[in-house]
Amino acid sequence: NKWGWRGQSEALGSLKCCVVSSSSPSGAVEIKVSEEPVVALVGHDAVLHCSFSPEANFSLDELSLFWQVTDTNQLVHSFTEGRDQLAYQGSTYANRTALFYDQLAHGNMSLLLRRVQISDEGSFTCFVKVRDFSRAAVTLQMAATYSKPNVNLEPSKNLKPGDLVKVRCHSFSGYPEAVVLWQDGQGNNITDNITTSQVANEQGLFDVQSILQVVLEPNSTYSCLIKNPLLQEVTQASVSITGQHLLFPAVALWVTVGLSICLVILLIVLAYVCQKKIRQSCKEEKAKAGKSYLRVGLLCLDACALVSNLSRYL
Repeated sequence: NKWGWRGQSEALGSLKCCVVSSSSPSGAVEIKVSEEPVVALVGHDAVLHCSFSPEANFSLDELSLFWQVTDTNQLVHSFTEGRDQLAYQGSTYANRTALFYDQLAHGNMSLLLRRVQISDEGSFTCFVKVRDFSRAAVTLQMAATYSKPNVNLEPSKNLKPGDLVKVRCHSFSGYPEAVVLWQDGQGNNITDNITTSQVANEQGLFDVQSILQVVLEPNSTYSCLIKNPLLQEVTQASVSITGQHLLFPAVALWVTVGLSICLVILLIVLAYVCQKKIRQSCKEEKAKAGKSYLRVGLLCLDACALVSNLSRYL
């Protein structure tokens, strides 16, 4: 059997198990099941582990094995009298279940469930009867990898610094619900102005959409991270805005050029006026200085004339 117990164990790795039949009546076998939930990818096969340690003289003719959905008791698979008994098997499991037949005599009661879907998620109970019934439940958890996000700006044209824009992130067909993170170019988490929605499609898989609102700045980067909490997988995508992406509308461009020319003319006029004022002030200062010198000269002449007149009388 290509689905042999050994091969499945090696493929799935070691699993924690626990004894769950301690409360079973005397003579019942001790069943071991996976302690942790079994995680399976949508569309792949899953193995629900269930086993016991048979006695040396154990015969399959003594064995009755049933797998049921725990909540509804719907029959998933049954084996009695040395063969499968599937007359009452639930229709959703038809042609999708199998046992590890070559390992039944060794106590391997595990169930192979093929092509699992979201609707298979839940608890399954393994019933084993040799002399008395024992049972234990196994939890199946579904998972699906999210697609690489698509990230884009809205609007994407005629952008200029200071515009309020939306950075939209979209990822498809994942399970369970994602954890969505936004980061800036330095790897810092962004927590404000974020709106995120997650909607299940017809298959039960989630489509995620997250919108970040930011004030546009040149040379900035925004990253959207989609994390699957069950698989611990992270997919991400980024958008970077550089000066080349920022455009000025034609009207704004001409207004900017006109204002620049007016500013240059104004500066030239101010420089001319200031220079003229400075020259005029210098002339006035010189004129004032000349008048002062003239007054001093006249006083000196008057003094000299006075001295000359006095000398005549002497």
